[in-house]
Amino acid sequence: MSAIVWIAVASLVAWCWLLLCQGFFWRTDVRLPPRRSPGAWPPVCVVVPARDEAAVLPASLPSLLAQDYPGRAEIVLVDDGSTDGTGELARELSRRHGGLPLTVDSPGEPPAGWTGKLWAVRHGIGLARARDPEYLLLTDADIAHAPDSLRELVAAARTGGFDVVSQMARLRVESLWERLVVPAFVYFFAQLYPFRRIGRRGSRTAAAAGGCVLLRADTAVRAGIPDAIRHAVIDDVALARAVRRAGGHVWLGLAERVDSVRPYPRLHDLWRMVSRSAYAQLRHSPPLLLGTVAGLALVYLVPPAAVVTGAVAGSTATWVAGALAWAVMTGTYLPMLRYYQQPPWLAPLLPFTAFLYLLMTVDSAVQHYRGRGAAWKGRTYARPDVRPEEG
Repeated sequence: MSAIVWIAVASLVAWCWLLLCQGFFWRTDVRLPPRRSPGAWPPVCVVVPARDEAAVLPASLPSLLAQDYPGRAEIVLVDDGSTDGTGELARELSRRHGGLPLTVDSPGEPPAGWTGKLWAVRHGIGLARARDPEYLLLTDADIAHAPDSLRELVAAARTGGFDVVSQMARLRVESLWERLVVPAFVYFFAQLYPFRRIGRRGSRTAAAAGGCVLLRADTAVRAGIPDAIRHAVIDDVALARAVRRAGGHVWLGLAERVDSVRPYPRLHDLWRMVSRSAYAQLRHSPPLLLGTVAGLALVYLVPPAAVVTGAVAGSTATWVAGALAWAVMTGTYLPMLRYYQQPPWLAPLLPFTAFLYLLMTVDSAVQHYRGRGAAWKGRTYARPDVRPEEG
């Protein structure tokens, strides 16, 4: 057989392995685990790091203030040097809507060695510990929660004995680019960190979704969070790994009524979201970058290329292997599109979206070597050598 046939067959083999042996990552039925109401509801403190979030707070903060939680709960919003009136808007929303008590405070500029978001989280956790909560809910300023979200998270943590219960918030999919890129973002994340494996005791796979993380307060102390992950760019994955190293039990799944209200109307907006941390995910390693580019090409770009090449060259074997690989790829993507309520005709376009992610990853490496370092909400750090797991 020719080289192109072998490459097409290798892609098909890779897809068969992903379909059956990668924790059934493509399934979207990993939702909050079975839970029951505890006899006594533990105290909870919600920590919200916020930097220049005035545009999204009116759609997200009222949902936290309105949490229907039977126990003691309060919110700490950390205004991290905002210039758009985020802190005052949060106070005004609290006065207007009532609900859970809200504290707004500012941590000042982060010292060397800290990424901005984690410095804000550290400040918020410090304020929260004065309230002696049993659980901390770490949630981003763009996340809107259903009224029973906190209650359901705590019930799941208590029932399952989890130290971390995290939900992948449903991202917005309204613009054309959001429809093309956002479901694939969650699909690729699940492929890297299969949700089924994360929830198993003793599993080596650990991850969380930073927009919604319920964390036991004593586990945070035992795992040294957030100080142990102060350099992390991908802070949610680093947090889950720190908890796992400390002997904690982590659960991650898809959300049902926890939604991001942040819009990404242009490709540029989504590009920045991905490229900000893509190379950090690869530990700033050139060999891992080359392997990732080759892997993305083999798995996602070879199938359609093999179909076209086989049809043009009259090679039935090439065409069939490529078509079968493309069909498996399409089939595994359909559940995620259904979860996001998107039309199934987007599934065959996954190779195009994967090519965009390949370019975003390469651009992330280029920005790294230009010395731009890590960034959060417009703040750039002068440590281009930062690694996501350092600390």
